[in-house]
Amino acid sequence: MVDQPVFPKLTATMTDGALRISGDFTVWTLESLPAGADGAKVIELGDLRRFDTAAAQYLAGRERDGATLRGLNEVQAALLGTVRKAEPKPEILPPEPQGWRATCERTGRQLVSGLGLINELAEYLGRFLAALGRAIRSPSEFRFTSLVYHCQETGLRAVPIVALMSFLIGVVLAFQGASQLKYFGAEIFVVDLIAIAILRELGILLTAIIVAGRTASALTASIGSMKMNEEIDAMRTLGLDPDMVLLLPRVLALIITLPILGLISDVAGLVGGGLMSWIDLGISPAMFTYRLLADTDVSHVFVGLVKAPVFAVIIGVIGCHAGMKVGKDAESLGAQTSGSVVRAIFAVIVFLRGRRSPHPVTRGAFGAMMAAVAVQIALGIMNVIHASPLPLALAHQLGAVLLFTLILRARHNARYPYETSVRGTVR
Repeated sequence: MVDQPVFPKLTATMTDGALRISGDFTVWTLESLPAGADGAKVIELGDLRRFDTAAAQYLAGRERDGATLRGLNEVQAALLGTVRKAEPKPEILPPEPQGWRATCERTGRQLVSGLGLINELAEYLGRFLAALGRAIRSPSEFRFTSLVYHCQETGLRAVPIVALMSFLIGVVLAFQGASQLKYFGAEIFVVDLIAIAILRELGILLTAIIVAGRTASALTASIGSMKMNEEIDAMRTLGLDPDMVLLLPRVLALIITLPILGLISDVAGLVGGGLMSWIDLGISPAMFTYRLLADTDVSHVFVGLVKAPVFAVIIGVIGCHAGMKVGKDAESLGAQTSGSVVRAIFAVIVFLRGRRSPHPVTRGAFGAMMAAVAVQIALGIMNVIHASPLPLALAHQLGAVLLFTLILRARHNARYPYETSVRGTVR
C-alpha cells in the first residue's frame, strides 16, 4: 500500500480576544485563520507542530500592531527573530530645518554647487585645450567637415537675428542720444556716441548674448540628446574621443564665427544709427560717414572684437558641459538647456562689466581672476595627461576654491565701485 500524503491542518480559536493556534502554521494554512484573528491582542502558540517563514512574517506583522506572542519554543523564536531582522526598516527622515537654519543650509548647498560647477567648467576648458593640442599634433584626427557644419549653424544662420537686433539698437541709441544732445546744441556728437558705444561695447555684447541664447541651448540640446540615447557611450566603445568629436569642433566654430558676427553687428548698428540720425537730426549719410571716419579710431573696433574669442570659449564650454550633464530623462534635458543659457549670459555680462570698469582695483580683481582661470586650465591639462595624481588633483581642487573666491571678489568690485556708499569714498 502507498501512504497517503498528510495535508497540514490548523486549528485556530478566538476566546476573549485571545487567539489560540495549534497544528501546522504554514503558508498553506494561513487562510484558515478566523475572520477576527487580526484584532487579537494575545496569540497563544504553545501547541504548534510546524512553523515556517510565511507564518513568522505574519506573526511579526501582528507583533508590530501591538499583539503579544506566547508559547513559542526556542527554534520557533529563532526563526521569528530572523524574519524580524530581514524585514525592511522604514526610513526615518530628519526634521527639516526652519528659519535661519534653513537659510544657512540653502546657502551652503548653493555654495557647494557653485564650487563644483566652477571646477567642472575649468575641467572642460582643460579638455578643450588638450583636444586642441592633440588636433595640432595629429591633424588627421580632426574632423574638418564637422567644423564647417557648426560654423554654418552657429555663424551663418545667426546673421539675420544679429543684424536685426543690432540695427534696432543703433536706431534706439541714436534717438535717445539725439533727444538729450539737442538741449546743448551738440547734435553732431551723436555720431561719436553711436560709434564708440557700438564698436567698443554694445555690438559684441549683443552678439554674445544672442549667440549664448541661440547656440548654447542648441549645443546643450544636441549633446544632451546624444547622451540620453547613449550615443556618447557608443563612441567610447568604438574608440572615439568625445572631446575630439563633440567638444572641439563646436567651440572652434564659435571662436571663428563670433568675431565675424561681431563685425556684422557693428556694421548693422552703425547703419541703424546713421539712418535715425538722418531722419531725426538731418545728418546726411555723407556727413555721418565723414564724422565716423574722422573722429573714430580703429582701436575701438579692435577693443570690441578682441573680446569675441573669450566670449566664444565661455559660451561653448558652458553649452557642452551642460549637454554632458544631461541625465536619462527629458526633464533633465530641459533644465540643463535653460541653465546653460543663463550661465553663459551671466558669464559674458560679468566679464564685460569688470573689463570696462574705470577703477584699477576692479580691473586688477578681474585680472587676478583670469590668471586663476589660466592656472586652472594648466592644472586641468596636466591632470588629463598624467591621469590625475594625488598632488595635482589636490592642487586642482584648491585652485577651484581660489578661483571661486576671486570670482566673488571681482563681482563685488564690479558691482560696488569706490564712489558708492557701500565701498566708501575715494581718498
